[in-house]
Amino acid sequence: MTQIIGIRWVLIPKFCELTGYTKDAINSKIDKGFWIEEIHWRKSPDNRRQINIEEYIKWVEGDMTWLEEAA
Repeated sequence: MTQIIGIRWVLIPKFCELTGYTKDAINSKIDKGFWIEEIHWRKSPDNRRQINIEEYIKWVEGDMTWLEEAA
């Protein structure tokens, strides 16, 4: 997916459109710590949450190498 569109970080509304997740589901994953700040998501300079498409794909595929990075 990222190779096709060439974008790494997207705002939550676009992420919803691409994946079918709701805004509430995304915010829940962030708020409960399932997605890690600066790996799966980050706040942009305008204070909006952005989702990392590359890391989302790894998460979906069960790739947990980010745990080593977070430790």
